[in-house]
Amino acid sequence: MKRKPAFAFLFSILLIACQPAKKEESVSSDTHAYLEEITIRQLQQGYREGKYTITAVVKDYLARIDAIDKNGPRINSIICINPDAVAIAEQLEKEWKDGKIRGPLHGIPIILKDNIDTHDKMPNTAGAVVLRNSFPSRDSWVAQKLKEAGAIIIAKANLSEWANFRADMSSSGWSGVGGQTRNPYVLDRNPCGSSSGSGASVAANLCVLAIGTETNGSIVCPANNNGIVGLKPTVGLISRSGIIPISFTQDTPGPMARTVEDIAITLGVLAGKDSSDSKTFNPEAVFHTDYTKFLKADGLKGKRIGLLKDIAGYHARVDTLMKKTVAYLRSQGAEVIEIEEPLGKGAGQSSFQVLLYEFKDGLNRYFAGLNNAPVKDIQQLIEFNKKDSVELRYFDQKLLEMAQAKGNLETAEYKEALAAMHKLTREEGIDKIMAKYTLDAIMAPTGSPAWKTDLIDGDHFLGGSSSPAAIAGYPAIAVPMGFIDELPVDVSFFGKAWSEPVLLEIAYAYEQGTKHRKAPRYIPSN
Repeated sequence: MKRKPAFAFLFSILLIACQPAKKEESVSSDTHAYLEEITIRQLQQGYREGKYTITAVVKDYLARIDAIDKNGPRINSIICINPDAVAIAEQLEKEWKDGKIRGPLHGIPIILKDNIDTHDKMPNTAGAVVLRNSFPSRDSWVAQKLKEAGAIIIAKANLSEWANFRADMSSSGWSGVGGQTRNPYVLDRNPCGSSSGSGASVAANLCVLAIGTETNGSIVCPANNNGIVGLKPTVGLISRSGIIPISFTQDTPGPMARTVEDIAITLGVLAGKDSSDSKTFNPEAVFHTDYTKFLKADGLKGKRIGLLKDIAGYHARVDTLMKKTVAYLRSQGAEVIEIEEPLGKGAGQSSFQVLLYEFKDGLNRYFAGLNNAPVKDIQQLIEFNKKDSVELRYFDQKLLEMAQAKGNLETAEYKEALAAMHKLTREEGIDKIMAKYTLDAIMAPTGSPAWKTDLIDGDHFLGGSSSPAAIAGYPAIAVPMGFIDELPVDVSFFGKAWSEPVLLEIAYAYEQGTKHRKAPRYIPSN
């Protein structure tokens, strides 16, 4: 969830059960420089040719985390290292040599946002001190599917605490457990949230890819601020089971990577029906096991794309980049049509009411499913935070208190808000406007350049375009579209439910033709 947030650098508060990668006497960047900007296919090709080994790659990523995240620039994107990462790599390497390839992510190091359950020696905290010793009894759907495909979960990423649904004012990337994550491009700038650590770790090449979660903006905004690709899928394409929730209606996990192809490969692994998540049984759902077949270099040809004209104006230099983007799309055979805002009046307020109700219900259910839960409900969480020395040091817990004041999901206010938000964003929103103009997708700038982190006044959002797709539960993909000085910005493409194939096609063709992504330089201040 993306809300208002703030800065003052905090040292990372490492979990008792989590130890950082073993520190070498000196970590030379040359020893792991080959990992910079490496892709899934390149890494696996290296395994096939004997150029790399899975064990060495994992060790080098852990050394890179030590050199860049915990020392050196101190990105502080990692909340916990998997103590078994090397052992898992050794097992996967043996399987690779024996010809037993688990799946398309075999041997690929991945980082998960620390609100996604993993059944291992890493707790799942949502960044909250109350959960610092909470060890899930089973894998989430996401963790299970990644492991089945051969991925190695090497670490958990810091995040905006409770996915940024706790305080009236907050700093994206700050949590009571992890402290403040920094932007790898300019260190005093903000990584955005709530998937802050996921975005920053991918940008800094601390993993091949990461998994984030979004309720509204929490994948696409970190993608924007960290110069990477982020996909927020249709709600129900990927199961949410085993993820600490905000909203049953809007929550979804999604892949974050440096290339559209790596997003597509990972999406094929994660998409599917799960008996633990009823949203995945939508009768209109369309699942694919291979989304790479939709990646076409000429994928812009013949596409009709709607340009949100009312979202511009919050940053002149973002507008300039958008004009260049539109010109490029047209040069490649796409037709770009200016359209009005598809978010109906009142949709945002209706969504907020839904989130308050569903957060209370979902979080209480999550606590009930834990073994030896430290608190049993939101009310006990509120009381815990009041007594903790860290949790309320910078920010309040107004959203927790507002959620606690709500009734259950049978309340008329909740049902009316849910119906209104769907009507305003779906049949009278995105669906209507796409039918009116016969569109394949809608486009808009993802957001502004990263603001300076500020733990006094909170986040300084100038603008963004996440809400229409997020509130509707529809897919959106953010792709790098250039830089403003040293700070990256993205363009977003979104569309109807289950339209991931066409969005990937558009995003891939744009990415391949422009190549805006470049690695960060860890500038202290700008």
